Amino acid sequence: MATRGLWPGRPAGAFLVLAALVVVLALVPVVSASVGDRLPEFRDCMEVCKQENCGVNKPATPIPFHLRLLLWNCASECDQTCQRIISSHRITHNLGLVQFHGKWPFYRLWGIQEPASVAFSLGNLWAHVAGLRRLRRQVPASYSLRPWYVGFGTVGMASWTFSSIFHTRDFVLTERLDYFAAGASVLYGLYFTVVRVFRLDRAAHESLRSVWTLACLCLYAAHVAFLTLVRWDYGYNMAANVLCGVLQNALWSWFSYRTFVRTRRFWAVWPGIAVAWVMLTMSLELFDFPPAYSIFDAHSLWHLGTIGPTILWYNFLIKDALDDIASKERLKD
Repeated sequence: MATRGLWPGRPAGAFLVLAALVVVLALVPVVSASVGDRLPEFRDCMEVCKQENCGVNKPATPIPFHLRLLLWNCASECDQTCQRIISSHRITHNLGLVQFHGKWPFYRLWGIQEPASVAFSLGNLWAHVAGLRRLRRQVPASYSLRPWYVGFGTVGMASWTFSSIFHTRDFVLTERLDYFAAGASVLYGLYFTVVRVFRLDRAAHESLRSVWTLACLCLYAAHVAFLTLVRWDYGYNMAANVLCGVLQNALWSWFSYRTFVRTRRFWAVWPGIAVAWVMLTMSLELFDFPPAYSIFDAHSLWHLGTIGPTILWYNFLIKDALDDIASKERLKD
């Protein structure tokens, strides 16, 4: 079976149109603020910094080339500098760290805003690239579920690429593309879970598969439209992703139990182990805390914790596919 886009069974054009819509909606402006950037001392610091360094009262202070490459300008440099000044003052006087623009103040490395999150996002990207390469090499192109597995890897790579970009430089566009790509990855996970667990890849289920594909496309379009055209709601976004994650985790746990009871093969429990691992690391997102050493926060550790399950997941997909192929060959004999 040939791969026809990331949503097999539907024209690739449908996905391209949806992707174009997502990019357009990502450009819609949004306003956000946190305790830190509302502090009078922070605003006073910004005012003084701009007057002294941004060409208001004197020639602008030159910005190093490597920072300009990542689109840092005088105003954003003042923002970073004032965040560090205010944060150091609050730590010295035991006032506690606060967030600025919805994020903790991090140590900046080579112009990268969140070095740990970028490194661990790239780790997840590597896990998908390596896993997909192995899957393409070991699973025959004729295997009916292969297009969905390739789609899983492709969406995963896109998601972690946008995550790396967003944590490198936080703009409205990079944030939205990160959130939309992450949402697509979670929803695609639920999509292909249903296809695999209930074997919607088979010709007998083509109509049901088409309905399920269309339903997922519509759900994703509605999700993106709500966040951009109605309200940019972090709580809703988290709830939607958690719901999709819980549903697919429940399905894979049931699949692991059923398959292990029937076959007594240890690899059958790998999905259950992987989803339990992910759920454990997901708890980090619920217990946000200031970054240790100004580098490692809960979100970056969550990214670190998802690398292992991704590697295990590709091991399962390959083992499951090869076992399914072998079973069909034995039936023919």
